[in-house]
Amino acid sequence: MVKMATTTELHAAAELAACLWSVSKEALLDELTNATNSTGTVIFLKYSDGVAVGFAQCNLRHDYVEGTDSSPVGYLEGIFVKEEYRKRGYARELLSACEQWAKEQGCSEFASDCELDNSESLSFHLKTGFTEANRIICFKKTLM
Repeated sequence: MVKMATTTELHAAAELAACLWSVSKEALLDELTNATNSTGTVIFLKYSDGVAVGFAQCNLRHDYVEGTDSSPVGYLEGIFVKEEYRKRGYARELLSACEQWAKEQGCSEFASDCELDNSESLSFHLKTGFTEANRIICFKKTLM
C-alpha cells in the first residue's frame, strides 16, 4: 500500500530519508515537517505488512526546471526503498503516486535529477519513462 504520509508518519519518512541523504534523522524530521506544513510538498510512504519500507518526496517547483516548458512542475526530490524490498516495483508505485499528485495539482510535466555518478538512479529514471534533459557540473568557491 502507498499512502500520503500523515504528520505522525513523518518519523518513518525521516528514517527512510536518512538512508538516502547524508543528513540526521532529526534534521530531516524538522525539514519534512516544515515542508509538509506548506503547500506544494507531499511525502508518500510504501508499506509492506504494516511496515514503512519506502518513501518518496515530491514538490511543486515554480522556478525554471531544466528541460521543461511549463510551471509549476512536479518534482521528485527523493525516492528510497529499503534494499531488502527492492526489485518488487515499490519505487514505481511511489513514483506513480507522486505523478498522480502532480497531475491533480495542475502539472503537465514531472521532473527529477540525480548525481552524474549515480548509475542506479539513472537506470531507475530511464526505466520509468524519464528522458535525460541535460548534464551539468556545479561549481563553488569561498569568497574571502
